[in-house]
Order: sequence, then C-alpha cells, then structure tokens
Amino acid sequence: MKKLERSLTLSSVIAISVGGMLGSGIFVLPGLAAAKTGPSVWMAYLLAGLCVLPAALSKSELATAMPTSGGTYIYIERAFGPIIGTIAGLGLWLSLLLKSSFALVGFGAYLMVMVSLPLKPVALSFLALIAILNIMGVKKVGQVQIVVVTMSLSGLIVLLLMGLPEVNPANLDPLFINGNSGLLAATAFVFVSYAGVTKVAAIAEEIKNPDRNLPIAMMSALMIVTLIYALVSFTMVGNIPIAELQKDIHPVYTLAEKLGGSYLGIGAAILGVITLISMANSGVLAASRFPFAMSRDKLVPTALGKVHSRFLTPLTAILVTCILMAFVILFLDVEKIAKLASAFKVMMFVIVNGCVIVLRETSVQWYRPSYRSPFYPWIQIFGILSGIVLLIVLGVSALLAAFVIILAGLFIYYVYGRVRVSRSGVLKLYGHRPASYLLYQRNRRKNKPRVPVSENYAEPLRSKANLDSALASTAGVVIPLFGKERSPETLVEMGSALAYGAKVQVVHLNEVPDQTVLDALLEDSPTVTSLNRRISAMAEERKVDVDFDAAVTHELVETIHRISTQTHCRWMVLGWDGRAGYGLFVRNPVGWLVTHLDSNFALFKDNGVRYIRRILVALRPGKNDAQFMIACDRIARFYQAEFSLIRVWVKDLDEENQIILERDTQALIDQCESEVKVIYQQHKDPVKMITKTSEAYDLLIIGTTKEATWLDVLLGTKKDRFAEHAACSVLRLTIH
Repeated sequence: MKKLERSLTLSSVIAISVGGMLGSGIFVLPGLAAAKTGPSVWMAYLLAGLCVLPAALSKSELATAMPTSGGTYIYIERAFGPIIGTIAGLGLWLSLLLKSSFALVGFGAYLMVMVSLPLKPVALSFLALIAILNIMGVKKVGQVQIVVVTMSLSGLIVLLLMGLPEVNPANLDPLFINGNSGLLAATAFVFVSYAGVTKVAAIAEEIKNPDRNLPIAMMSALMIVTLIYALVSFTMVGNIPIAELQKDIHPVYTLAEKLGGSYLGIGAAILGVITLISMANSGVLAASRFPFAMSRDKLVPTALGKVHSRFLTPLTAILVTCILMAFVILFLDVEKIAKLASAFKVMMFVIVNGCVIVLRETSVQWYRPSYRSPFYPWIQIFGILSGIVLLIVLGVSALLAAFVIILAGLFIYYVYGRVRVSRSGVLKLYGHRPASYLLYQRNRRKNKPRVPVSENYAEPLRSKANLDSALASTAGVVIPLFGKERSPETLVEMGSALAYGAKVQVVHLNEVPDQTVLDALLEDSPTVTSLNRRISAMAEERKVDVDFDAAVTHELVETIHRISTQTHCRWMVLGWDGRAGYGLFVRNPVGWLVTHLDSNFALFKDNGVRYIRRILVALRPGKNDAQFMIACDRIARFYQAEFSLIRVWVKDLDEENQIILERDTQALIDQCESEVKVIYQQHKDPVKMITKTSEAYDLLIIGTTKEATWLDVLLGTKKDRFAEHAACSVLRLTIH
C-alpha cells in the first residue's frame, strides 16, 4: 500500500496548527465574550487554553499510535465502538460546521466595513462560492494557509505594538462585571477559539518524526495562540470601553481604527476578510469529510459517500454540509452559533481524553504510541472534569443540543448502522460491568457449560483470529504471548513447571484493529519464526511437551477465552506487569480474564532472574490453600529448588492462636512432596517484611490480591504491592 511522504517539518506543522486556530476566535469573539466578564476577558482566553491542553496532549498520543487513522472520529470509534463513533462523528461534523458558519458571519461583518451590504445575503453568497470551490477541488489549503497565517500574525503583532502602550487603566476597572460566574461563562464561550489546535493530528502520516514533532507542534501552537489571544484581547479592553466592545463583531477593525485611523481600520478589515474566508473554506473542507468517512464505515447512508465523477470530491457530503450551514446562518444569531460550536467541541474533547484512559487502562495490544501524555491519568481527568464544568456553564441550550446529538446518533446507529457494522470498540471488549451495562449488552458466561471439543470447533475461533494450525485439545497449560514479555522462554518454562508433565500450548497473539484484514497478516513474521525456534530449543532441553502456534486477532481476550475453552486447560499463564486493572469502566485484559476464565490463572512478573534455585511462598489464606501449595510444590520439584513458606502476622498472637497457626501450616506442608522450610515472623508491615526477605530468593509465589478499595476501582490502577516491590521474580496464582 502506498504511503504519504513525510515532508512536513516542525515549523510547517506549527504554522498549520496556528492557522487552524487563528480566525473567528480573535476577529469576532472578544467583544461578545467581554460582555460576559468585562475587562477580564483576557483571563478567559488563558483559562480556555488551559482547558484545551489535556485534549492536545491526549490527541498527540493518539496520533502517534494511529498516524494514518484519519482523525478524532476514528480514535473515538476504535476506543468506544461504532455507537459512540456515530455520536462523535455527528458532533465533530456539527462543531466544524458551526465554526465555519460563525466565520462567514464574521467575514460579512468585516466586509460591510468597506462595502454597505446586508450581512446574511453576503455570507450566503460566499458560502455558495465555497461550496463550488470545494466540489471542484480548488483547495491548495496548505500553501494558502501559511500565507494567511503570516499575514494575520503580522497584522495582530502590529496592533499589539501600537495598542499596548495606549492601554487606559480606567477601561480595566472593574475587572469583573459578573464575578467568577461571568469569567467561567466567557471561558466556555471562547473555548471554540482553540478548536483547530488538534487538526494537524489528521496529517500525522505526512509529518517528519511525528512522535517528536507532532506534540511539540501542538504545544507550541497552543502557547503561541493563547499568548496572542490574551494580549490582543487585553489590548482591546484597554483601548475600547466595554460599553462599545460588547456588541462588536468586528473588534479588530474597531481597535485598528481607534489606534491608527480609517486607513489602518480598512487594512484590518481586509485582513479579517481574508482570514475568515480562508478559515470558512478550510472548515467546509474538513467538516464534509466526517459524514464521508462515516459513510465508508457504514454508519450513515452510502449516499453521503458519493464522489464526483470528474472532480473526485465528496459531492453529497459537501452539499449537505453547506445546506446545513445556510440554515445556521439564516436562523441562528452569532452568539448562539458560537455557543453551540463551543458546546460540541467541548463534548468531543472530553471524549478524546476518555479515549486515552480506555486505551491505556485496557493495555490493548495494538495501541503502541511513540509519544505518551505526561501526568497520566490526572491531566486527562482534569480535561474531562473541566469539560463537564464548561458544558454546564454554557447553559441549558448547549446541554440540550448535546443531548439531541446523542439521541440523533443513537437513532442513526440503531436504525441504519447496527445491521451493517460488525466492529467492536475496545470498551466493549474490555469494559467492566458499569460500562457494559451502560453502553452494551454483554453475554454472561457464569455457570455456562464448556463446549465439547470436535473437529469443527476451531472454526468459530478462526472467525475472530487466524490460526496457523489446530490447537492441542488436551493441553494442561495455555500460555498466550503478546510480544511484550521480557523473556518468552522463561515464561513458557514457568508454565511447564505448572503443567508438570502435561502438554503446554503456546500461542503468539497479534491483536490488530477491526479495520485490518486478518488474511493479509497470515504469513509468519520473523519474530514468530524466531520465537518458535527459541521455545522449541527450551522444550528440548527441559524435556517438556510444548506446542507453538500463532494467531492474528481483532479481539484479544475473546480469542484467549476461546483457546482456553478449546484446549480444556487447567492453567492459563501470562506475563504480567504487576497490575490487575480494577477500573470502574475499563479493566486491563488480565483483570477481565481472571474473572471470566474457568481455568486456574498464573501471572508471572519476570524481573530478570534466570535460574530458579530458591523459592519463597507467601500464602494469603483462602479456601484453596491446599491446591495452592500443591502447585507451589510442583514448581519447586520442576526446578529442583529450595522451598520456603513464610507466615507473617501483624499483631501479637496468644498461645492458642500460635498453636492453630502451626497446625494449619503443618497441614499445608503435608500436601507437598518437597521439603518445606517454614519462616514465622511478626511484623507491622507484611509487604515490607516479605520484600526484604525476597532478596535472598529467586522466585516469590503469592496468592490472589485482596479486594480493591473504592479508590483502586475509581482510578483503575490497582497494583499488587508484593509484585511491585519484590527483589526477585514474582508468580501470582489464582485457584478457581
């Protein structure tokens, strides 16, 4: 498949990102925003830029993980599935559509300064021209945008140099005319000014060194534009009394005329006309691509995906977009347009922050961003919470519009898209119960009988994953490999220890997004071939029965579940990072599998210890202690290792409880064929005690963790403290 040339440098990407923001945000909005908060409007721009920051960081991460995916709609659709994808596609389409309509209204206002014409007919006339240009494909946007950005920045800098020394302190008092609520209202109102900061993510495939240049470009552009917005709006309120500014929709012209007379005012008006018409044109170009992309994904009627036979542009999508823009211009006033555009953009940025949380917490295998957002998950949580606050501040009309979009998206999906789309989002695959009940219907597997093995049983599995050969139906242990294991041979060896003579089935799994055709990835990669060779060598040396296979799948945990059922295994053994993933709405695949598999479960945290000579067992009392000790004994005999059992208690034990502890411990030792050394120890911090003791051992075996606290459940970052701090490798056993 042909790829786009990576030709865009850092400076070019910054220019494109700045160009995506400069426009109506400073040429039209400042006066209307000042009416809500007064001379403190510059603070509203600073706060809005701060609220946009999490989405910019999140989208930088998403773009480096999916550099060819085509933008926010695809990120959301992959993370949350086609239902939320449909809602997001509509929201993104409408936010750009409204912003472009707003730009045309502002364009008309600046044009009227030079020519006395009615506002709405002028805006509609140029909308028709833009529609024709987009259909004909006359859109050298990249080259024109750099010229327009240079002109806009130059003009605004000139006004700053002239206006800052002329600021009248009397115009800045009182700073707040409506208190904190007015400042918040203005912040929410101007939020749409920053909507273009993440547009460059859609062209990540054309950026040189995107994992470095893309986040730097977004952050640089955001800081530049935030500074420009704050300084220009401060200059405006310092030179123009609020009474004059609050109804003004061409404030840059007003400022220029006040500072330099009619000639400078006309120059600013020309600059406004050029900037806003360019912004409206690029907005139509971008907005029309959302229904076009949704049509290709079969979420909306195929008519919206129709391409003009001559010009090869999305004809129907462009026409529908421009018709809706015409209705917006005719029937909504400028403030309502800006408010709705901000509401839809806030909603989309909230979901973008949620995408990163879903993809990070589930550890979905194909999600491998080369850039990772700092301060995770706090920066995303801040973005989500601040977005919700801004939506509420925008008022009932904005919330009602968002609710209507959600209903419209659900209606379109269930009436049209549901029967045509078979894709699933990551949230559905790995969603915890609250998310599952809220968004999807999940088949419960509890008390569900195993499906008997037959010659044809592999077929359902191959519909989800392409396997190289038939799986062993009598494997005692199954070991999925995800490609992130520190030493696959050591993990397979540990599984062989638990199998203790039974067959071990190893499956290398490569999870790919739903959009990828599995048949195209059937041929073994060099990595798979190398793994097969190395694991075969280990099996021959250890004299264990190991079968190796490889699979490409759309649904990782579902495939593992089916493999477990097909092989009738007693143990599932996985590599582990020490995290179980008890998320409120999402959970790590490990957490999902532990609660859904019928087999016993072993998680191995490889800390680089190659030779297992001394094993320490830290028992967490439970109903399956005897089976737990038998498993530990098998591992000790497999490695011919010393076997120690540590019993730790926090409070002083009286003589009676000491006798009970020793009796129970002896009963456990009687289950083992190996010689077991028992370590009795009182310590106020068992984790610290066991961690210190583990320094003298090669492997620490522990049981299932205690139940998660409410904070663990909320944040989804539950870690096993023993696994996190142990000095040796750690094996966590879960006995069903």
